[in-house]
Amino acid sequence: MARILAAAAAIATIALSMTTPLQARPQLVGMQTGQYPPGTIVIRTSERRLYLILESGRALRYPVGVGRYGKQWAGTTQIAGKFRYPAWSPPDDVKREQPRLPDVIPGGSPQNPLGVAALTLAGGEYAIHGTNVPGSVGGFVSYGCIRMLNGDISDLFERVSVGAPVVVTH
Repeated sequence: MARILAAAAAIATIALSMTTPLQARPQLVGMQTGQYPPGTIVIRTSERRLYLILESGRALRYPVGVGRYGKQWAGTTQIAGKFRYPAWSPPDDVKREQPRLPDVIPGGSPQNPLGVAALTLAGGEYAIHGTNVPGSVGGFVSYGCIRMLNGDISDLFERVSVGAPVVVTH
């Protein structure tokens, strides 16, 4: 009986992970926003949260995966580009650690780590993007990019424009 219950729980967990992450789920939260104008994206890596600043001391909060130890960064940049189903070319440091990766993974491929959309950041190889591995959201998992659930990046994608400021703090 215990094995049956464990199997049922595992199936329910798999089913939930296959459906829930596709749904956008930002939370409207109160936030002291005085230092940031509306439309600013603030990422707090220690919290593994991304905030989209709204008006009147409010923000939309999303869970994110962030850079693992030694791959985190902080600073101010801006959204340089918006892409749906982008192809992905592994950066040099990723390719060194995983030399068997192809040079390009087409957009829409289940193996593409960018998921359904990417917001590229000015001044580097980083992006805020979706993921096809929803269990990685909430962890210290990337080479410096910010990972979001595919539903959440789709929601954020519609709310921000190229040029929107991005502030990353620890």
